[in-house]
Amino acid sequence: MTDPAPTVSVVTDSSCDLPGELADELGITVVPLTVRFGAEEFVDGKDLTTAQFWDRCAASPTLPETAAPSPGAFEEAYRKADRGAGVVAVCLSGGLSATVQSARLAAEALRAEIDVRVIDSRQASGGLGIIAVTTARRAATGATLDDVAACAEDQVPRTRLFATFDTLDNLRKGGRIGRAQAFFGSVLSMKPVIQLVNGEVEAESRQRTRSKSLRYLAEKVREAGNVEHLLLLHADAPDYEDLLTMLEEFAPREEIIVTKVGAVIGTHSGPRAMGVIFQIRAS
Repeated sequence: MTDPAPTVSVVTDSSCDLPGELADELGITVVPLTVRFGAEEFVDGKDLTTAQFWDRCAASPTLPETAAPSPGAFEEAYRKADRGAGVVAVCLSGGLSATVQSARLAAEALRAEIDVRVIDSRQASGGLGIIAVTTARRAATGATLDDVAACAEDQVPRTRLFATFDTLDNLRKGGRIGRAQAFFGSVLSMKPVIQLVNGEVEAESRQRTRSKSLRYLAEKVREAGNVEHLLLLHADAPDYEDLLTMLEEFAPREEIIVTKVGAVIGTHSGPRAMGVIFQIRAS
């Protein structure tokens, strides 16, 4: 009896906000970013769980900060993950973080040892996560490195993320608000809706109430038409079930991935943010 052929490995970073059990089930290696509260620094997911992060946010007088993994952290992850068929690394948008740059430097350093394809997801949080999940499922079929990398690349332009925030304070202070700043101006009492466009945060609309903003998110799914891989993410939001109920119109509840916004994205979103991620089904 011969050994099974080696499969392509998938690596991502901790901004993906995937449930740990799902990443483990699919064999996805997650490279952690770091989170700082003042002088204290934590490795995301190792020194600081999502629940601990939100507890610290509630008690801290200052906003946390994040830092990309080092190229060395990616080199270590590539070596551990590689099963002999190469690695596809799907990373947080280069428009939001230097993470993908570290991933590329590491891939170049290991070029003689491991074939690593680095994909800029142009996404964050569950948008990155769903690309990593679908890419890992493709890898599990025994597909070649070229095919798995192409699978990841194909999803990038089809992936959509819309989110509503309770406040833009974190996003503004973290410098991630971009051109959305001028659009939202001084109407911060309203509930802003943002989207990711070409890997950067863009203003999408302004809703007058929390309930209207959640209905608006569901409407974005409806407008998109033929969608797949629906995911709901929330930043410790007690009312996420309200949005989940609305999304059952588009997919059975058991098929909708529900995940909490972790420390990396939560640093910029602030508490109670809520979002929907989906992919336009390939024709």
